[in-house]
Amino acid sequence: MAVRDPLPPGDVEITERRLLMSVVEVARHVFDAAAASIFLMDGDTGELVFTAVSGKGEGHLLGARFPRGTGIAGWVAASGQPMIADDVEEVSQFARNAAESTGFVPCSIMAAPLIRYEECIGVLEVLDRSDALRGELADVDLLALLATQAACGLELLLRLRHTHAAAAASGADDLHTLLERIAVRVLSGNGSANPVALKLLVAADELLA
Repeated sequence: MAVRDPLPPGDVEITERRLLMSVVEVARHVFDAAAASIFLMDGDTGELVFTAVSGKGEGHLLGARFPRGTGIAGWVAASGQPMIADDVEEVSQFARNAAESTGFVPCSIMAAPLIRYEECIGVLEVLDRSDALRGELADVDLLALLATQAACGLELLLRLRHTHAAAAASGADDLHTLLERIAVRVLSGNGSANPVALKLLVAADELLA
């Protein structure tokens, strides 16, 4: 008899969104930046998908996609290495067309990979951080720490999601659904009590008590 999972499938997705939003909001405030965002990799297409945005673009960028390898985020995703560009115009990886399509062209970008089992699953970006807070090594370390926290949280939620999928595939029900089904079967088609189902329900009642 399966017990109820900590988070139903819908709640897992909501928690994932909240987790990623908390990371980009913290990143934007820590660096006093114009915007911060998280791209997750589409496992089928390799596209970078805006999954959380704080600051510039937060009202319209969620769900927007860029092709694999696009811009600084694409380079970070492919290399698995963080990158700081204090002047994006001096960096060959910067994709101005992609930036213009978002409605905001930053002057500086910081980006760090989200790593799971040595594979990049996404990228955390910070756009136009405050000049007063720039300190190359410390910035990279802090951004990498935030990216690691996001990746660890996603790993936990992914495991919960796999647990739900496995339970659904095996036909397992949670405790409440199972008891409801037994209760329905207590009465057979002719209106008399089904003794086997009744015994099961009584046993369950005693166990819960």
